[in-house]
Amino acid sequence: MKTSSLQLGIGTGSGTLLSAFAFINTDDVLKTVVLAAIGAVVSFAVSWALQRWKRKG
Repeated sequence: MKTSSLQLGIGTGSGTLLSAFAFINTDDVLKTVVLAAIGAVVSFAVSWALQRWKRKG
């Protein structure tokens, strides 16, 4: 019974993801990648600056 439930969940989840891909534009994906990269760089810079500040203080 548990295997059937797992298969149903996997089938439902993958079907939902595949149907969502039809509505995603490449512009949106590119914008998301650029914003994620900017966020990662800002996060790294703030963490690095706070570590340096903590060492001096």
